[in-house]
Amino acid sequence: MLTPEEKQRYDRQIMIPGFGEAGQENLKKARVVIAGSGGLGSPISLYLAAAGVGTLRIIDDDRVEVSNLNRQILHWEKDIGMEKTYSAQGKLTQLNKNINIEAVNTTIDETNILTLVTGFDVIVDAMDNMPTRYLLNQAAIAARIPFVHGAVSGLEGRAMTVIPGKTACIKCLYHAAPLKTWFPVLGTTPAVIGAIEATEVIKYLTGIGTLLTNRLLIYDGFNMKFTELNVVRNTNCEHCGDKIMGKK
Repeated sequence: MLTPEEKQRYDRQIMIPGFGEAGQENLKKARVVIAGSGGLGSPISLYLAAAGVGTLRIIDDDRVEVSNLNRQILHWEKDIGMEKTYSAQGKLTQLNKNINIEAVNTTIDETNILTLVTGFDVIVDAMDNMPTRYLLNQAAIAARIPFVHGAVSGLEGRAMTVIPGKTACIKCLYHAAPLKTWFPVLGTTPAVIGAIEATEVIKYLTGIGTLLTNRLLIYDGFNMKFTELNVVRNTNCEHCGDKIMGKK
């Protein structure tokens, strides 16, 4: 049940058609994993915390550096040298005292991924490399947890939502992982894509709107336009193919 304070706090989103108090209660009960606390993780976690998602587990293994500050808006000059998860936890707790912020300072790998995501309702991609995204994608499919993907470079970004067993996954989209390299980023690009990812999470949890499934949304900040590409599920996909999913 929502408290009187919560009803007042979330009044504007409760007013959205189809959202209502039931939707807000769903958010309050929800548990969401955010993999990464950098450029994408900052707006994702800020907006999910502000919306009242009950538990956010934030996973990162990095510390705040001065070069992060143009885009990683959860981290400030005073936080340089601090673990990003704890920097994020402190800000988000101040933003919304009514939710639970779990800071997990670790590297995501094959040995811990399923433990990190089991029992959660949604996994959100806020990473900066494809090998870890592939691990998240496989774990989401294995645990049947929806996975919201986002990626950025320069003034370009993209987003897609994966519903295991029903839609294309990111391995259907990206057949091979590029080598991890440094790439340029304007701070507003992860702000745009992170807000889209957070919106997808809220829509899924409340049951409103149409999810970004089997579609890749591409943001072009240079020309300020969005393009949508259809993504077809590969029945022979290494991650979500019929053999993996137990389909004939």
